Amino acid sequence: MVKMAKQFLSDYLNFTRKERAGIIIVLILIILCLLLPFFYSWFSKKQNYDHNKFEKEIEALNIKQVSNDSANKYSNRNFDENNYQNYYQPSERNYYSKQPKGELFYFDPNTLSVQGWVKLGVREKTANSIQKYVSKGGKFYKPEDIGKIWGLHEDEVQRLLPYVRIESIVRKEFEKTNNPDNYKTYEKPKSTIAAVDINEADTTAFIALPGIGSKLANRIVSFREKLGGFYRIEQVGETYALPDSTFQKIKNKLLLNNVTVKKININTASIEELKSHPYLRYNLANAIIQYRSQHGTFNSVGDIRKIMIITDDIYTKASPYLSVQ
Repeated sequence: MVKMAKQFLSDYLNFTRKERAGIIIVLILIILCLLLPFFYSWFSKKQNYDHNKFEKEIEALNIKQVSNDSANKYSNRNFDENNYQNYYQPSERNYYSKQPKGELFYFDPNTLSVQGWVKLGVREKTANSIQKYVSKGGKFYKPEDIGKIWGLHEDEVQRLLPYVRIESIVRKEFEKTNNPDNYKTYEKPKSTIAAVDINEADTTAFIALPGIGSKLANRIVSFREKLGGFYRIEQVGETYALPDSTFQKIKNKLLLNNVTVKKININTASIEELKSHPYLRYNLANAIIQYRSQHGTFNSVGDIRKIMIITDDIYTKASPYLSVQ
């Protein structure tokens, strides 16, 4: 047992010269990687910062910010000369105190000239803007409307307001415009729906009927062609997917001037021709063919009633489309 253990250790713990050299190199590399962070600071150069220069840059930014604030404080705001609604912006507190108050007199803002506004103490630029607004059709309907003029301080508005006199013509126009009794009610023109001949009409004529779209119109025309024509108005109501409520709405607009329908000769027709008719299908068509092959030709259309599966209801519906010659 001991001998086996020694043999095991000898096989797995003895290394060749090349293996020992490789192990030593790997250990050296691991140690270098572990020690490298401690020696990095010896080789990297520390960057010196000039704190005085940094403080000067901060001070320059502060000065620039103050300059921008002062400029924005007196900058012009957006102004639309064509619309004085909601453009009132108060100016600086001490600005108007430096302006001459002007002479007060009664005036109509809709007819006052630029010189008149200047005489009242309004800046010439503001007076020109008001004149441009009035010349383009703008109007002052009540004295308080001058408060919406951009450029007039609230103190100026209060000073001028008692002297505003607006002509009654403008007031009447304003009252007339805003009087709901003067608005005309729109009446939808009544449209008349033309009657439709169910055997002659195309899909466009059927679409003109209430509740009939392009799909239903195509189905009605397709059903008519498969039948060979309508002989009763009620047959339109048998169209696939046509609601009875819709049929009742359009029934009084349907006409049947031409009752001629396409007939099938039951003595010569093939089973394919018979089964293609919506009222016959395969079972009835096959029964007619079998009866004809066993009993000979039909003497009259009524002879098909001798076939057991043909009921009175089927005969009533299908007989107008059948013939014996």
